[in-house]
Amino acid sequence: MSRRDVNEVLLGFARVLRNAGVDASPERVQTLLRAAGELDVTSPRDVYWAGRVTLCGEPDDLPTYDKAFAAYFGTDVTVGRPRPAASPPQRQTYLFGAEADTGGADSGEEERATTASTTELLRHRDVTQLTNAEREELRRLLALLVPMTPTRVSRRHRASHRGQVDVARTVRRMLRSGGEVALLAHRARRAKPRRLVLLVDVSGSMRPYADAQLRFAHVAVRRRPASTEVFTVGTRLTRVTQELRLRDPDQALAASSTAIPDWSGGTRLGEVLKAFLDRWGQRGTARQAIVVLFSDGWERGDPSLLAEQMCRLARLARRVVWVNPHKGKAGFAPLTGGMSAALPFVDHFVAGHSLAALEEVVAVIERC
Repeated sequence: MSRRDVNEVLLGFARVLRNAGVDASPERVQTLLRAAGELDVTSPRDVYWAGRVTLCGEPDDLPTYDKAFAAYFGTDVTVGRPRPAASPPQRQTYLFGAEADTGGADSGEEERATTASTTELLRHRDVTQLTNAEREELRRLLALLVPMTPTRVSRRHRASHRGQVDVARTVRRMLRSGGEVALLAHRARRAKPRRLVLLVDVSGSMRPYADAQLRFAHVAVRRRPASTEVFTVGTRLTRVTQELRLRDPDQALAASSTAIPDWSGGTRLGEVLKAFLDRWGQRGTARQAIVVLFSDGWERGDPSLLAEQMCRLARLARRVVWVNPHKGKAGFAPLTGGMSAALPFVDHFVAGHSLAALEEVVAVIERC
């Protein structure tokens, strides 16, 4: 593996860390790349400690870092004090083992040698083309994604050192001090995350992508359960937020599949979206929220009804994001009736066919 390949693998690892919520800034990543040039990059332990020292900025980052390292590199390094080297390490350009200067490697080392580069390739593979082993790897990496919505100013207030004068608290202080105004109390508006609403198409045409997208939804719900809502759409609307709050992703998806009556059925996006807006969206769920629809746009109903409901949704929501897994394929054009009807009311149109595409969805949500 060349130095350039080593850098690409480490940059991919830093990208995974950022998606998992660790502030792996460009300056920290550059420090890691310089450190990799001075360390034995055939050693998982050396790479582990180089990344831990350079990319982690606070103690809360360490559990996430350990989980991301094990998932990305496919090896679990025992955390402990690194042993001092007997002699200065030689400059290497191989990551986790292989020929050159190491005297060969056993089968375990050779297997780890390709794990990181394979993971980087896996990021861009369509989820429908993965083997069972690759699907398991994808599920581990999906668990590291952290969809974070931007904050908004709430109507509620909190105590603050600056801002407008809090008359009630100031008067209470005066009463406690015999009527003397010793110190003015101030208050400022609270900041709270915007609501995230995920509508996941579970019709027959979206069945190959439903597992990855529901796991994405599970991570979002587990991250911020109070401000995230998940619904499945097909021939009817089903709320699965409660099922996805289960800690274990496999149990959460099993509970969701039991609750979904129209799994792998047809698609009536216009009717289902109207049901969502009438029962949930108009009453506050979609108001100033970030709404993400995972669908290929196939519509068995009237496309004009879908256009009408998308117009309603666009007026209610802060941003509307449409995730179509076919957008990432060569030669794609949004020619289906449903997709053509919906696009004029969509703020962001992105692909969702791979891990890299879902990472882009996370980035779009953060920018909304």
